[in-house]
Amino acid sequence: MIRDTSGQDRVIARTPWWRRHRKWLLIGGIAALVLALIVPVTLRSLSAGTSVSRQRISIATVERGDFTRDISAEGRVVAAVSPTLYAPAPGSVRFSVQAGGKVDKDQVIGSVDSPELTSKLAQERANLEALQVDYSRAQLDARQQALVAEQTLEQAQIDRQTAVTEQERTKKAFELGVTPEIEVLRTQAALQKAEIALKRADTDHELQKEGRRFDVEARRLARDRQQLMVDDLQRQVDLLTLRSPVSGQVGQLMVTDRSTVAKDAALLTVVDLSALEVEVKVPESFARDLAVGMPATIRGNGSEWRGEVSAVAPEVVNGEVTARVRFVGEAPQGLRQSQRLSVRVVLDERKNVVMVARGPFLDLGRGTTAYVVDGDIAEKRAIRTGAASVDKVEILDGLQPGDQIVISGTDTFNDADRVALSR
Repeated sequence: MIRDTSGQDRVIARTPWWRRHRKWLLIGGIAALVLALIVPVTLRSLSAGTSVSRQRISIATVERGDFTRDISAEGRVVAAVSPTLYAPAPGSVRFSVQAGGKVDKDQVIGSVDSPELTSKLAQERANLEALQVDYSRAQLDARQQALVAEQTLEQAQIDRQTAVTEQERTKKAFELGVTPEIEVLRTQAALQKAEIALKRADTDHELQKEGRRFDVEARRLARDRQQLMVDDLQRQVDLLTLRSPVSGQVGQLMVTDRSTVAKDAALLTVVDLSALEVEVKVPESFARDLAVGMPATIRGNGSEWRGEVSAVAPEVVNGEVTARVRFVGEAPQGLRQSQRLSVRVVLDERKNVVMVARGPFLDLGRGTTAYVVDGDIAEKRAIRTGAASVDKVEILDGLQPGDQIVISGTDTFNDADRVALSR
């Protein structure tokens, strides 16, 4: 018989079906996992109103900590006292100092040569001397007239006394029968006449006395008026000598030396280096909380000084308010006018506050809404904000520490409730 191959055959066990389809099962499992991950995200993306790239937005994390509400700004050094000297009269100006030179208070720093003013002073002085002579002559005339009036009054008193004596003598003679009655009547009439003359002399004496006083007073007033004019001209002539009103440094010469200037022309400025301040521009949103007397910190040249707000402008210019900060204590040395310094004014300090970085979202949403980031979705949420500083804003309600919100770039969200964030 012919032998077959049965002796060489070997029975092989049947492979389970899951091993035979292992490849397909693996592919199917991976596909199901991918679908499980993609479908929810896809559904959330489809529910979003718009899609924005993450590169176009800024995200910040809500945190809890100490909140400091302050204002930080760059300012420039200005002189709190910087008087300008003006020409008191037209003339030729001469300076005895140079720009940048140090000067002391009341130090002579120049002069104005005004022949017109000095000539006018000399003329008015001559008029004053003439009026003084008139006043002295009026006093002398008043004394002479007083002597004449006194003599007239005394003569009237003597005449009356004589009339009285004559009447008494005639009356006694009439009683003795020596003198007729007509003589008594005559002496009586003479006495009345003398009394009238005395009364008139006394009245004239008082009137002349008052008139003389008026004349003398008028001359005195004219003299005093002229004296005031001379004093004023003398003051103007004294002002021709330019003196430094403060101790400091000559700032700027506004005219050239030995040039002719008009009256009230600006000549030069003097900077008081002991009273320096820093002028800063503050945003309008912070200006309403800024008040005079608030403490401040001034930094520059590697140093730090204490200061306080000394003035806040009452008007807004280009969305900013000008404020001035003065140095507390002795003024620092080595500072120059218009030098740049940084100023920090602390408005408020709070502990354990929920806060987030400040951004344009605060203005766009008016502090009532924010977009909270959850994965690739930014969802609009109502919030409530409190105080705001330069870089932080207080969160009163709607957010918790650890939440992430979009602080800039929300202007492209078109006010959608949900926004997809693409990579």
